[in-house]
Amino acid sequence: MAKLTKAQKARTGITEELLPFADAIKLVKDNAKAKFDESIEIAVNLGVDPRHADQQVRGVVNLPSGTGRDVRVAVFAKDAKAEEAKAAGAEHVGAEDLYEKIAGGFMEFDRVIASPDMMALVGRLGKVLGPRGLMPNPKVGTVTPNVAQAVKDAKGGAVEFRVEKAGIVHAGIGKVSFTQDALEANVKAIVDALVRAKPSGAKGTYVKRIALSSTMGPGFKVDPASLGA
Repeated sequence: MAKLTKAQKARTGITEELLPFADAIKLVKDNAKAKFDESIEIAVNLGVDPRHADQQVRGVVNLPSGTGRDVRVAVFAKDAKAEEAKAAGAEHVGAEDLYEKIAGGFMEFDRVIASPDMMALVGRLGKVLGPRGLMPNPKVGTVTPNVAQAVKDAKGGAVEFRVEKAGIVHAGIGKVSFTQDALEANVKAIVDALVRAKPSGAKGTYVKRIALSSTMGPGFKVDPASLGA
């Protein structure tokens, strides 16, 4: 019989158990063996049916330990607002000129922010930005008159979450190189945000399953009770 690798051993037995979230984080870190700093992701299966308007789950949470990612930000703004966005660190700032670039296929950004007066223009990019989850939305703070703060939040650890068709929310919660305490704080923050975002139409158990995994490593199941969920 072929010898099992450490990763394969980790996938047997323990990966089927419900673990306290701190133990799951430690196992994810221990089993991340890639030669690069792997990202860590949380997947939360919610007791909702996103096909119904009253069971949508969407929001934004500021991770206290940041994401470990270099978030590239594009901002639709003019005049003073544009200057504020540039000063806050936005990589791409513009109005009609930025619209033309994106309509032409430019996609070198991870977050799009817009001042309210720009939404008539940005709305014309719905078919481009919408499917990628990049369309600015006031509910998650990406349509705002305070574009500078939105840029700072995006670069400082703000993570958008949105339930998918199967009722699952995926989100990055840091890097393997983060300390145990930093990752625990981020996991708590995002689960707390999901609980606060519980829609009125959700019935029965809301947080059904939670799993943590790294880019190349196995996944570990988390006991929702260990997070008060």
